[in-house]
Amino acid sequence: MTTQADVREPASPAAANRRLVRRLSMGVAAMFAFGFAMAPLYDVLCQVTGLNGKTGGRVAAAQPVAVDAARTVTVEFVASLNAGAPWEFAPQVTRLQVHPGQFYQTHFLARNLTGQPLTGQAVPSVAPGPAARHFQKIECFCFTRQLFQPGEGREMPVTFRIDPELPPEVRTVTLSYTFFKLDDAGG
Repeated sequence: MTTQADVREPASPAAANRRLVRRLSMGVAAMFAFGFAMAPLYDVLCQVTGLNGKTGGRVAAAQPVAVDAARTVTVEFVASLNAGAPWEFAPQVTRLQVHPGQFYQTHFLARNLTGQPLTGQAVPSVAPGPAARHFQKIECFCFTRQLFQPGEGREMPVTFRIDPELPPEVRTVTLSYTFFKLDDAGG
């Protein structure tokens, strides 16, 4: 025997469609919010952990630490440009042998290849990823936007040291910069 509670009126197709559209819209909104939040969350995670070689733009305290003269680490320098960037960009030297704890300075060379002022910014990355927290930049052209006049070229300094706490199995650290053209011409 069927009771009145067991028998439900089927929802009209219009009501069922509205309910489905509402659910799908909420799903799309939730996916958009999740995707939108991923980039900042990833950046925070990388800055905190040094994951993916991001140095987080940290400026190392210039406090002295003991130099480990018995240990040598090779630091390689790599320069790249984003697609279609109108620059020349290269490291002055491609590798240095350094002692952890000691300060070093090197330069990257950049030139605007156009007939108009351009603003650029370098984004650093350190490999292997766990070494990023031990690569301490004291001074770096990557900290600020760089305004170049038409045809202008310049040397841009990087002053750094490798923290003596770098794990002993890491013998080579690569500092890579990608130089991007910014849309605004102002510094």
